[in-house]
Amino acid sequence: MRRVTRREFVGYGVAGATAGLTLRARGADMQRWGFIGTGGRGTYLMGQALAIPEVDVTAACDINEAHLNGALELVEKARGHVPQGYSSGPKAYRELLKRDDVDAVVIATPVPLHARMAADAMRAGKHVLSEVGGAYTLDDCWDIVDAQKETGCTYMLAENCCYYRQNLMVLDMIAQGLFGDLTYAECGYVHDCRWLYFDPSGNLTWRGELCRDARSNWYPTHAIGPVAQWLGINRGDRFESLVAVQSDERSLSKYVLDHFGADHPLAKTKFALGDSTTVLLRTARGAVVDLRFDVCSARPVVMTTYFQLQGTRAAYEDRLGERIWIEGRSPENTWEDLAKYQDEFMPALWARWGDEAAATGHGGADFFVIREFFELLRDGKPSPIDACDSATWSCITPLSAKSIDRGGEPVDLPDFTRGAWKRTSRPH
Repeated sequence: MRRVTRREFVGYGVAGATAGLTLRARGADMQRWGFIGTGGRGTYLMGQALAIPEVDVTAACDINEAHLNGALELVEKARGHVPQGYSSGPKAYRELLKRDDVDAVVIATPVPLHARMAADAMRAGKHVLSEVGGAYTLDDCWDIVDAQKETGCTYMLAENCCYYRQNLMVLDMIAQGLFGDLTYAECGYVHDCRWLYFDPSGNLTWRGELCRDARSNWYPTHAIGPVAQWLGINRGDRFESLVAVQSDERSLSKYVLDHFGADHPLAKTKFALGDSTTVLLRTARGAVVDLRFDVCSARPVVMTTYFQLQGTRAAYEDRLGERIWIEGRSPENTWEDLAKYQDEFMPALWARWGDEAAATGHGGADFFVIREFFELLRDGKPSPIDACDSATWSCITPLSAKSIDRGGEPVDLPDFTRGAWKRTSRPH
């Protein structure tokens, strides 16, 4: 049986609309990128982009002038010129989008801003690489889907967890039929991030404001992204419904008292986000996903994400190391180290770029996010994580809030592909 590549696997179906869009059509060897958001994450991604000789940065935007100036200096050192900078206010990014010398934008602003900026960028004729999550409200989700369809611009969600070597190995094993029918997955983003929610004076950061206001899983894509790809979501299956519940809030209130004292104004704040949130999703083909979100509980940070997958012929989990059992191949009732299968199922991306990727962040995954986006624009290939995927994964945020507010009532998920998932199938 012919080996199926990852690009073939994720490229089936709704992503194909952008296949004809290539920057080579305008006869350019250099891609011209703009960056919206140049804090720590945006500047880091900019550095990754500048490591590609065929990428230039022509403009950047951030309302924090210190962040913006740091980014402009980074480009000057790498390319010998200073890009145009914009920092006049929350709408300054729209001035960047008017520029004729920007082919694509990378969006690395706070989560609630991503979708609006992405939709505006596509409607301005720019290709988009958006940091996670892709959207915050249900209207946001539909907006990026509609903007991509209207314009034909390339949209890619920068979900780096989809590029972990072990996650791509499992994806390839699924494509080769080793797991049989998939019935259950478990995943979570469990990361003590309390220090990110307050500045040194105890004022809330934008993340802290989400914890104060949001009764939801407001950061679902790191965990659900790889699982959605494993299950073929939007390519032969789809998420149909979810239920969500959350625990009471205890840890953030304790953190405020411990670090800022009982007299601090936030000591009387009631945070909406409970310590732990669980979302159960059911797919059209009958699989179930258990998705956990906990960014407030006191715990050591070993791994921020975890994954399990159950099929009729194989099982995988990574909480106690990356372990797999394959019927007919593994010893009876004995887990094996996934690394045993690394040569047989080495992801093509890792085989090609593994040495370069290993020197970058998040276990090499950030390298592939930037590299894939560059190659999409260069070659006109379909996005591996397109606007429909981004909306499907991100809508868990508003819909989990709806279910929690209704006492765990089931909530239907929209079909952002508008039926295209039925007309495609992942290869086996």
